[in-house]
Amino acid sequence: MEGKRYKSPMRKLLRFFKKSRDGWKCKCREAKVQVKRLGNRVRSLDKSRNRWKEQAMGRREELRQLRRELEKQKRLAC
Repeated sequence: MEGKRYKSPMRKLLRFFKKSRDGWKCKCREAKVQVKRLGNRVRSLDKSRNRWKEQAMGRREELRQLRRELEKQKRLAC
């Protein structure tokens, strides 16, 4: 297999190929950082959602108990 023959001078090709390589490497690094950042955010939001859900369930149970207690008080008052 014979290598490709380019018409452009080698110095221009080297600069072009180096720029091209550095460009996709930089793009890949930025994408990895973005993926990591988004993953961290997802985990943070999951924790927050679970914390709020637990708090809401606790408050709901507390409300049920208070309503039962109020009903008892109403029955005793009548």
